[in-house]
Amino acid sequence: MRLSDASVVIRPRTSWEAMDLGVLLSQRHRRLLMTSWAIVTLPVFALLSLLLWDSPTLAVFIFWWLKPAFERLPLYILSKAMFGETPTLNQALRQWPRLLKPQLLASLTWRRLSLSRSFLMPVMQLEGLKGEAREQRLQVLLQRNAGAAKWLTIIGVHLEGALWIGLMVLFYLFLPQQVELDWSWQTLITAATQDWRWLEHLTNLFYALVLVVWEPVYVACGFSLYLNRRTVLEAWDIELAFRRLRQRLGSVAVTLILAALLLAPTAQTTWAAEPIISPDSPRLLDQPLTSQASRDSIKAILDQPPFKNKETVTRYRFGEDTPTAASPNSDRTPEWLTALLNLSTTLIEGVLWGAVVGAIGFLIWRYRDWLQAFVSRRPVLNSKIARPLPQQAFGLDLDRETLPADIAASAEQLWQTHPREALGLLYRALLSHLLHDFDMALKPADTEGQVLARIERLQQPALLAFSKNLTGHWQNMAYGHRLPPAPVQQQLCDGWRALFGQGGAR
Repeated sequence: MRLSDASVVIRPRTSWEAMDLGVLLSQRHRRLLMTSWAIVTLPVFALLSLLLWDSPTLAVFIFWWLKPAFERLPLYILSKAMFGETPTLNQALRQWPRLLKPQLLASLTWRRLSLSRSFLMPVMQLEGLKGEAREQRLQVLLQRNAGAAKWLTIIGVHLEGALWIGLMVLFYLFLPQQVELDWSWQTLITAATQDWRWLEHLTNLFYALVLVVWEPVYVACGFSLYLNRRTVLEAWDIELAFRRLRQRLGSVAVTLILAALLLAPTAQTTWAAEPIISPDSPRLLDQPLTSQASRDSIKAILDQPPFKNKETVTRYRFGEDTPTAASPNSDRTPEWLTALLNLSTTLIEGVLWGAVVGAIGFLIWRYRDWLQAFVSRRPVLNSKIARPLPQQAFGLDLDRETLPADIAASAEQLWQTHPREALGLLYRALLSHLLHDFDMALKPADTEGQVLARIERLQQPALLAFSKNLTGHWQNMAYGHRLPPAPVQQQLCDGWRALFGQGGAR
């Protein structure tokens, strides 16, 4: 490599500044890095998912374990692009099989869980070191920037997890409301396991997509830390400064050489006229300043200001303090004063700890209601004000007095002439029963999905199945203006009688 061809400024940087440079370097070549990573990794992920369809967790674990093999390709691209030789996508993909050969087994076994993997990978791939030479090189490199490399891996792990969860949440938010209403955690758990394999593999795909974005950045940050360490060790910035100076003085050097050749005879004559002075000549031996005299002179200068300023410090010493040098004129602290100071220190410490404990106790007593409500698992028994039951929900009157005596019979009569009122009567009666008979805390702002979630907590399968069926037809009628067919109408009335009998009582 030629340092003069570097695409960035070569100079010593702090660890975090070097990682920031890696982020900028990955952004500059993000299209090539992300495309090459996706072409290499996504087919491997698809193959693992197909081979291990019944074990999606094992498939994503193997894919995660193979990350050091995938990271060699972006490192090759960055090392070439750093010095002005950016490869094309085709060239990079052709080089990847060759990059896998050196020390692949070590990278996937005992070196796999190294927190400094991104920082040390260039030693193997770019320098080609192994064995004892590699260990010696690592000892030199890890003297600095090792902590930053470990923090890079720790932050990367948390960032991968956050992005992965974010993609899953985003997928859930894009689900249609009707599909979301049909889902419930109890249904997901009780359903056949093989019916939901596609969902597990879909979440694994989200992780593979996260790596397409993040892994090139991770490799670039580790590579920039490695370059920064080599810049400090090998003084690359000084070398570049001398190279620029040599180029600047290249035209002047010829003139200086010619001038030196012209002045050489004169210089030789001058040098011949001067007597040669040897170390044994009397001029050097008969010097008035000897070695001892020079040491005394230096010592006398260092004993004077500003090199030495004498200062006398007086302070109290406790019994456990041991003076380094006892002065013969120093006054000794009385024992009674030492005991008094020790007692005062103990009392002050006790008062401070008592104040801390008292403050904690006061806060617990002051906010005891809040702690009982949010910390304790037991329900709060002494409720202050009983909230009145809501009389309306979804624009429907939930008062029992407004409901007919035989709800199912009334609904059957309304199906012939007013089917919308019949379906509304059944849904309004269901909400009224939930409010008065099951003491369900309904709110005027509740949605149909929230009502079904509360019914699920009652752990009554028959009531939950009927409520889901009735709610689905109610939504189709209220929002889609689609009435249920005649067999479903009779089925809803029969289901009502099976749950609540002929009348309105439960």
